[in-house]
Amino acid sequence: MCERLQATGVTMLGISLCLSVAVHFAVSQETEAQDPVTYTCTEGYEFDYDKQSCKDIDECKTLQEACKGGMKCVNHFGGYLCLPHNARIIISNGENEPTNPPPVERVDVQPGLPPISRGDYSRVTHSSSHTLQCGVGFMPDSQNYCRDVNECLTANPCQHQCYNLIGSFVCQCEVGYELASDSVSCQDINECEFSNYMCQFQCVNQPGGYQCVCPDGYQLQGTRMCQDLNECETAHNCREDEMCWNYYGGFRCYPRNPCREPYVKTGEGRCRCQSPNVCRGMPPVIVYKYMSIFSERTVPADIFQIQATSVYPNMVNTFTIKSGNEGGEFYLRRSSNVSAMLVMTKPLTGPREHVVDLEMVTQSNVLSYRSSSLLRLTIIVGPYPF
Repeated sequence: MCERLQATGVTMLGISLCLSVAVHFAVSQETEAQDPVTYTCTEGYEFDYDKQSCKDIDECKTLQEACKGGMKCVNHFGGYLCLPHNARIIISNGENEPTNPPPVERVDVQPGLPPISRGDYSRVTHSSSHTLQCGVGFMPDSQNYCRDVNECLTANPCQHQCYNLIGSFVCQCEVGYELASDSVSCQDINECEFSNYMCQFQCVNQPGGYQCVCPDGYQLQGTRMCQDLNECETAHNCREDEMCWNYYGGFRCYPRNPCREPYVKTGEGRCRCQSPNVCRGMPPVIVYKYMSIFSERTVPADIFQIQATSVYPNMVNTFTIKSGNEGGEFYLRRSSNVSAMLVMTKPLTGPREHVVDLEMVTQSNVLSYRSSSLLRLTIIVGPYPF
């Protein structure tokens, strides 16, 4: 008889188990000493004339290509198993169980009577001279035949999932767990140790799984990514005369009117000096701008473009960094006569606020005209590289 066991939910190709046990008995009454005496063994065993007992046949050695499809052959009492190479098999669940194969049965054969076949069971015979015992994983039933013990129902040996095999059993663990060294207990798998990229910010191991968490100022997007939380749209503590500026990982409050004497506000973030005499040597116009960048951003990186708002014939514009570049973190790359690109040359680590003054000078030699304006750029560097 051939049985095929498929372990549901187990990550193996399957367990093909072919175990043929046919037990033939010849029953006769006690005859006189001259009647022939025959020794028979259960299928899967052969008679050892030297030891006068049955010994197990190692089909893995005697049968050519006993298992196919990349399966490994495991010899078993009375048969063999074809299992995946990563399968773990528990042959015995008790230390004091008998490990010897069933001893030979002495049967007086009476000519003319066919042998009795009992399928997948072994006969247990009690007499005044000897007693037959069942092999490991079997126990005698009421009819004195060895019946397979379903350890999964009787002893419940596995911590999680148990799959009965003929004469044995195998344990499997639920997702997120792995078998311990005792092959019956399940221990949690720490998925956070697999890789540093399991989560964008932090991985927290949990029984049977893991969870990604994000720092303050972020919210979890999906299962592993962190998305900036815009506090200016949800909750902030800026006053009415302040505006809320969101950056990566937080927010800051800035004055709605950044202009200071002698400048007055003429537009959103735009300040102009009303007295040329008072502002002599000072830029007549200051424009306030704000921007946010990640921490440790890859460089070089174009981060901000400054551009003239008015274009006149025969006018030449020049762009320079007036202040805020003492560490050489930036430089201005001229794009055209009316624009330039601010390039970050060194990665900035946050949280940090960096203020850079960019000056644009407009002049015409034909008209003997010269004017300047200052763009005060506040760069807020977030605390994380996302």
